[in-house]
Amino acid sequence: MIRKFLEELRARAFVRAVGVLVGGAGLAAAISALALPVLTRLYTPGDFSVLAVFTSLLSIFSVSACLRFDVAVAIPEKDGDAINVLGLALLCACAVSLMLFLAIFAVPSSVFRWFGQPDIERHLWLLPIGVLFVSAYSALQFWFVRGKSFGLIAKNRIVQTAGAAGVQAGWGWLHATPFGLVVGPVLNGAVGCCGLGCRFVRGVKTFEALSWSGMRAMFSQYHRFPKYSALEALCNVAAIQLPIVMIAAMAAHAEAGFLLLALTVMQAPMSILGSAIAQVYLSQAPAEYRLGRLGDFTVQVCGSLIRTGIGPLIFGGVLAPDLAAKVFGEEWRRAGTLMAWMTPWFAMQFLASPVSMALHVTNQQRFALLLQIFGLVLRVGAVVVVPAVLLSEAYAVSGLLFYGTYLVVVLMVVHSSWSGVARELLSSSKVVCIWAVLALGVKVGAAAFSLL
Repeated sequence: MIRKFLEELRARAFVRAVGVLVGGAGLAAAISALALPVLTRLYTPGDFSVLAVFTSLLSIFSVSACLRFDVAVAIPEKDGDAINVLGLALLCACAVSLMLFLAIFAVPSSVFRWFGQPDIERHLWLLPIGVLFVSAYSALQFWFVRGKSFGLIAKNRIVQTAGAAGVQAGWGWLHATPFGLVVGPVLNGAVGCCGLGCRFVRGVKTFEALSWSGMRAMFSQYHRFPKYSALEALCNVAAIQLPIVMIAAMAAHAEAGFLLLALTVMQAPMSILGSAIAQVYLSQAPAEYRLGRLGDFTVQVCGSLIRTGIGPLIFGGVLAPDLAAKVFGEEWRRAGTLMAWMTPWFAMQFLASPVSMALHVTNQQRFALLLQIFGLVLRVGAVVVVPAVLLSEAYAVSGLLFYGTYLVVVLMVVHSSWSGVARELLSSSKVVCIWAVLALGVKVGAAAFSLL
C-alpha cells in the first residue's frame, strides 16, 4: 500500500513538472507560430537560407562549448559539487567562444564562399557571441532543472521567444535584410542567459563552495563527459545541421530556406513536449536508476510520448503541403512538401530524444558516442550520394533510420521489458489511428470541397 502510494506521488510530480514546462514551451511555440507567417512575408526564402547556415553553425559550435559539463550539472547529489561543475561549464564556454572569435578573423574570406551564401560572411562576427550566450544558458538551465525550478524555466522561455521574434519582425519591417533574422537566435540566447543568470546570482547560497580545487575534483569525477559526451553531442548536432550547410551549398539558392522553415515547424512539437519531458526525465532518471527501475520508467515515458505527440505529428504531416502554401504564402509550398517527408523522422525523434539521456545516466557515454558517429556518417552520406534534386528528401529518410536505431539501443541498454514495450504500443495505437483517420478525412473533404 505504501509503495503504491509513493509511486502515485512520483507519477503526479512528473505530470505536474511536465505540465509546467509544456505550458511555458506551448506559449513560446505559439509566439513563434504567430511570428512565422509574418516573417515569411517580410523576408525571402534566400534570406532564410542565410539564417539556415548561421543557425546550423551556431548549433554545431554551441552544443559542445561547455564540453558537456552543462549536462553534468544536474547529476551531483550535493549543491557544492554541482556549482563547481557549473563553473567548469561556464569556463569552457568562454574559452571556446574566444577561440572561435579569433578563428573567424584569421580564416581567409575565400573559405566562406564554400557555404554558397554570399551574405553569410558579414554576419559571422555574431557567431562567437551567440555561442557564448547559448552555451551559458544551457548550463544555467540545467542548474535550475536540478532544483526542479520548472516554472522559472518556462517563464524565461516565453520571454526569450517573444524578444527574438519581436526583433526579427521589427527589423524585417524596417530593413528586410538577413541581419534581422540572424540576430534572432543570438538574442534568444542572450535573454535566456541574462534571465536565469540574474536569478542564479540572487538565489544561490553555495558560492563559497566554488573553488579551483573543487572544479578539478569535479573534472576528474565527470571526465567522461568531455571525453565522450562532448564528441557525441557534436556528432549528434552535426548530423542534423551539417547536411543543411551542405544542401545550402549544393542545391538551388533557396532550398536551405525551405528546409529551415520545414524544420522550424516540425520541431514545434519537440519544443512543446519533447524537450519538457526530456528535462523532467533527466531530473528523475538518476533516482530511478539507483532503484533499479529505469527500464520500466523509460517505457512509460515513451508510451506517454506516443499518446500525446505522434498523432498530431501525423495529422500535420498529411496536411502540410496545402497548409504551408496558405499560411506562409504560395512561394513556400516546397517547405510544406518537405514537412510531409520529415513526419516519420520527427515522430521517431520525438520518442528517442527525451530518453536518450538514459545513456548518460547509466554511464554509457562511449556507447552514445558510437551511435552519434554512426548517425553523422549515415546522414552526411545520404546527402553526398543522392542527386541534387533529392538532397532534402534523402536527409529526411536518413533521420528516420537513425532515430529508430537509437531508440531500440536505448531500450536495450536500460533493460526495458519488450512485453512492456508491446503493451505501451498497443494501448497507444488507438489514439494514433484516430489522428491518422482524422487527417485523411480532412484532406479528402478539402479536395472534394475544392471541386464544387
